[in-house]
Formats: sequence, structure tokens, C-alpha cells
Amino acid sequence: MYTSNQLLEKVNQALDHLAYDRQPQGLYAPIKYELSLGGKRLRPVLMLLTYNMYKEDVENIMMQALGLEIYHNFTLLHDDVMDRADVRRGKPCVHKVWNDNTAILSGDTMIVDSFIRMQQCDPAHLPDVMDVFSRTALEISEGQQYDMEFESRNDVKEEEYLEMIRLKTSVLLACAVKIGALLGNATNEDAALLYDFGERIGLAFQLQDDYLDVYGDFAVFGKRIGGDILCNKKTYLLIKAFEHANEGQRKELESWVSRTEYAPQEKIDAVTRLYNEIGVRELCDQKINMFFQLAEQSLQKVSLPWEKKSQLWNYALQLMSRKS
Repeated sequence: MYTSNQLLEKVNQALDHLAYDRQPQGLYAPIKYELSLGGKRLRPVLMLLTYNMYKEDVENIMMQALGLEIYHNFTLLHDDVMDRADVRRGKPCVHKVWNDNTAILSGDTMIVDSFIRMQQCDPAHLPDVMDVFSRTALEISEGQQYDMEFESRNDVKEEEYLEMIRLKTSVLLACAVKIGALLGNATNEDAALLYDFGERIGLAFQLQDDYLDVYGDFAVFGKRIGGDILCNKKTYLLIKAFEHANEGQRKELESWVSRTEYAPQEKIDAVTRLYNEIGVRELCDQKINMFFQLAEQSLQKVSLPWEKKSQLWNYALQLMSRKS
């Protein structure tokens, strides 16, 4: 069986050899640039790891793995435009190198490209694969809309937030794992359990992303620390801060959230201080651990010997060990 590092190398090599030689290059150069920014490539690696639990010929589904990575990068490209982000993985975002219109159109092209690659899978599994992928694409848009709507609300509840990140982030990880299982001829029961595993890992991963946006290291995390605070994103940390704050802390939080003029670093420092006082850092850690344990329970039920599942589990452990 392949390790996650071996599969990551295969994915990166395949991405490096993608030929975007159609015209106009003004449309395709931004796609090349976005894909060249690097990243963990965790979605294609998850797909290949899951497939490899059932079959050895991982190159057989590389096209679908790349399709998933291209789709993920489309979401990042458009997110950066909507969030007015300047940096992605330590480098200027596509809309900063080119412009908003180019970023939007190149992102749209990435969607089409991802579907073309996904539908080149084994015809026997085509209906099920495209059903999962299409539904996932729809759910991600729903999650993004909730995310934007939450920015203007101060009454977002924990359950609403968890559903938003399930849609925006978790379902794509679950999709990766389930498609890998389907293409590997897993049973329906195993495919469903592995979807649950991916979804729960995704929830833990996104909560950790919230955590790292405040407590991470820019040099490792690859984007500005405190970006969610500046955008008033209703992260788990902010929601729990409002829930557990005393009257004085709540008023100060509301003041920072409602201000239209402020010094960015001053706002980041003030809100981070409030988080520390209220104790939301620990609450976030507890929720991350809960979803991680639920993911382990789902994987345990998959009807394969543990040695077949060990590489997938080791990868999950590796993902959740990042604290900076």
C-alpha cells in the first residue's frame, strides 16, 4: 500500500504535467498559477488512500483525483475574490495578480474542467460518482452563501455554524473518500461509513482552521493571521465567545464587530485577547477532538482489516496534528 507522502508526490507530479495549452492564455494562465501555489492536496490524497484500501492501481483514478483538486482550487480562487484576500499560501491571490473578472472567469473554467475529468471514470461507476460530485458541488455553494449571510448576523448559533462548515468544507472531503471507495468497488455500506468518516474529519479540520486563523503562525499557515476576525466571519471561536462572554466582554466584542473604521492589527489583538479571557480556545479544542473521535468510530466499522485502513488513519492523524 502507498503512504500519503507517496501519493502526494504522485498528485503533484500529475498536476505539474497538466497541459493547459488551449487559448486564450489569459484564461488558462491564472489556472496554472492557482494550481502552482501548492497546498496539502489532501482531497486527492484522501481519494487515492481510500481507493488503495481496495485496489493497488491508484494511477487508474488519478484523473478523478485531479478533478477534485481542481474543483477545490476553484472554490479558493472565488473565495479570495469574495473575501478580498490579498494572499493565498504566502503568494498574491489570482485577483491581485490579474483582476476580479479574470479570476471569476478562470474559476468558472475550473468548474467545467473538474467535471470533465470526473466523468472520465469507470463507466460502471459513472452515475454514482457524478451523483456524489454534483450534489457536493451544490452543497458547497449553499455553504458559501450561509457563510456570507452570517457575516451580517450576530445571532448565529453553534448548530447553524456547524451545518455551514459541513456544507462548505466537510462534504468535499467526504466526497473524496466516498468516490475513492466507489471506484475501488467498496460495498455500499463501506462507502457510506467512509463518507461519514470524511465528513467528520472535515468538521474537525475546519474547526482547526478557525483555530489556526487566530493562533497559527503565518510562516506555516500561509495566510494572514486574524483574517477571519477582520472579515467578521462567524467562526466557532466568535460564536462561542458571544455565548460565554460576560456583559462587558459582549459589549466590547459587539463594538469591534460593528466598527467600520479601525486599525486592523488593533482589532485582531483586541478580539484575540477577548477570546483568551473567555476561554474559547479550549472550547474549540474540545469540539475538534469530539469530531475526530467520531471519525475514528466510523472508520473502525468499515469491513476491512485495520492494516488496510492504517494509511488512511495515519493521514488523518497527520492532518489533525498541525497546530501552526
